[in-house]
Amino acid sequence: MKNVILSLVITSLFFFSCTKRNLVYLSDLDPVNGYSSNITTLSEPRIQEDDLLSITVTSLNPESNMLFNAGVIMPSQGNVNTVVSSPINENYLVDKDGFINYPVVGKINLRGLTKQEAVAKVTEVLDEYVKDPIINIRFMNFKVTVIGEVQQPSSFIIPTEKITILEALGLAGDMTAYGKRENVLVIREKDGVRSANRLNLNEKNVLDSPFYYLQQNDIVYVEPYKTKSIQADNNPTTVALISTALTLATVLILNFNNIF
Repeated sequence: MKNVILSLVITSLFFFSCTKRNLVYLSDLDPVNGYSSNITTLSEPRIQEDDLLSITVTSLNPESNMLFNAGVIMPSQGNVNTVVSSPINENYLVDKDGFINYPVVGKINLRGLTKQEAVAKVTEVLDEYVKDPIINIRFMNFKVTVIGEVQQPSSFIIPTEKITILEALGLAGDMTAYGKRENVLVIREKDGVRSANRLNLNEKNVLDSPFYYLQQNDIVYVEPYKTKSIQADNNPTTVALISTALTLATVLILNFNNIF
């Protein structure tokens, strides 16, 4: 019986001492030639249901500017009108049918359009009311969520509306030692369709993936290893403690009869 237990202890010690994991991102990059590729997978975000848009109008007419930026023009004494804004509300929610409710002109359907396409459409609509308007549109809810084995799981608002999966992991404090770098899940909803794709961040091929650049409302899930209770080999202190404990157990078993 003693020999069986000893064999199990020695096998466990060997296993924990020899466990190796690749914790390096893009570890298969050529150290000499590096990597080069045309960026063909970056797609512009398209406006969809529940998006929150900031729309501002600039023209040579101050009153028109205030009116179409959700201000209110009120009559004053004499022949002078007063422009009042309390406060200016420039954010517009896209409803389930793809419309925003814009001041004066009413509903405008922007679903499925890029920002540039939406700017062109709003400009066309406002040309009837404002001379040479300049329209600026931004996503106010361009966010990505990073959860799982990261240091700081959270949702992040991205002001630039452009972010890679590596940048998103950086915002979340990077993966812990238990995160599966070779099996990161990206969940995406687009045009009423939910999709999921797994990425291997150890390989350079991830740079060409359509999921490398995240889109609004993407969820990044870093799956933990099943043996999370055992620290990976990048933590020498933990491995040393395990090895020491197993060594002591071996000594006790070998000297069991002498001790007891």
